Amino acid sequence: MSMEDFSARPGTAFVAGGTGGIGAAIVRTLAERGSDVVFTYRSSQGAAENLVRQMKSHGRQVTAVRLDLTDEAETARGVRGCGGVHTLVYAAGPHVPMTHLSKVTPSRYRAQLEADAVAFFNLVHPALPLLRESSGSIVAVTTVATRRYPVRDGLSSGAKGAVEAVARALAAEEGRYGVRVNCVAPGMLTDGIAGRLIDTGELDEETLAVTRRNIPLGRFGQAQDIAEAVAFLASDRARFVTGQALGVDGGYSV
Repeated sequence: MSMEDFSARPGTAFVAGGTGGIGAAIVRTLAERGSDVVFTYRSSQGAAENLVRQMKSHGRQVTAVRLDLTDEAETARGVRGCGGVHTLVYAAGPHVPMTHLSKVTPSRYRAQLEADAVAFFNLVHPALPLLRESSGSIVAVTTVATRRYPVRDGLSSGAKGAVEAVARALAAEEGRYGVRVNCVAPGMLTDGIAGRLIDTGELDEETLAVTRRNIPLGRFGQAQDIAEAVAFLASDRARFVTGQALGVDGGYSV
């Protein structure tokens, strides 16, 4: 496998949500594969600065930008301010508690759509001219729950389902400009939101045992598994792949 997938590409990879478990793994992987990276964070300044320090040894330019993706104008300025973009990765999204939809108020659901689905569109829209110029790629990190629903995950899967629908629409519309758009749909991981749900006890041992039995590989994944899929879809190795949602879930969605 080539470890220099992006070294010949002009411009940068723009990663939204670079301080989360999955986002940080994506930032590291893209830099290791030869790309300069600009990544965003909303409040975790210490984690952002630490990630930038970690990446200095890789010889690529890695920059952190504080950005509120729900702010349309601020997001547009952030995207346009980084110059050329060859890859746009959406790996952002707030922590989502496990709860039955009957207990989710319409206002809470609306807020989730704003923080996730609308934020994704706020990010993509100003990036399209840059991606057309570079014949670039968009990769959105979503969830396997859009195809096999785990109970109490509707707050997350509803918004992520909207992201996947828009990604498919963009793939159909932007292919004429050489822009590819795909999603990576994680299953249960030991990192990211799933890891936080385990740490908080929202997923107890009984639930985790049931989940493992529903995964053909019999184990949970890691953030690096998602980063590898993102890097593949963004690379020229996937140059004929667009409009897809790749489940990285140990077979859970089979």
